[in-house]
Amino acid sequence: MPLIVDNTVPTPILVRPVDYGADIIVHSLTKFMGGHGTTLGGIVVDCGTFSWTDNAGPLPMFTQPDESYHGLVYIKHYGAPPSSAAALACTSAPMGAVLSPMNAFLLLQGIETVALRVERHVENARKVGRIPPGAFASRVGEFRGLHGQPLLSAGAEVPGRKACSLMTFEIRGGLKAGMRFYNALKLFKRLVNLGDAKSLACHPASTTHRQMTPEEQLAAGVAPGAFA
Repeated sequence: MPLIVDNTVPTPILVRPVDYGADIIVHSLTKFMGGHGTTLGGIVVDCGTFSWTDNAGPLPMFTQPDESYHGLVYIKHYGAPPSSAAALACTSAPMGAVLSPMNAFLLLQGIETVALRVERHVENARKVGRIPPGAFASRVGEFRGLHGQPLLSAGAEVPGRKACSLMTFEIRGGLKAGMRFYNALKLFKRLVNLGDAKSLACHPASTTHRQMTPEEQLAAGVAPGAFA
């Protein structure tokens, strides 16, 4: 099976998954890559490292005729790699999932500065991460790579790798305390569009995962007072 890696948070500036065996890389361009949060978009990068013809059995959609697309055989029509072309073909015609010229321009304009922005994101996050946990009443403060904290096991094997600017911490007192903290924020925006021009904070238990029961939240790794 092909290895698919979501590299939205690290971006290619901090880690290149293709160097470590990834076959397909996906990004939400609305985040760090775009850098401004004005445009919804994404990208699929087929690295050309996976043999679709040798693995046609379990993955027939790329090697067999697609009757919904006039019997097109993607590997024959597009050659290798076919997955990104197939993703576009399968979504553009039936659903219209195609960027408008203006949105494409906005995303490309953001990508032009991604190297500098990610560098500054990491620098700023390291400064915030040095604040003693007790200063904001957190139970757990985590920022990989700060003051000797180990990087994630996979990242630790990457020479010179820097931790990304996404940090997590947990407020004492659970859900209610987390909500009070969240509602009291002034400088940080209460949004989930990480990696753009604003400093953002997210309290998943009361926002993105609020529809879940407490048991379902814990099963999904969402603690009541956890922030990102």
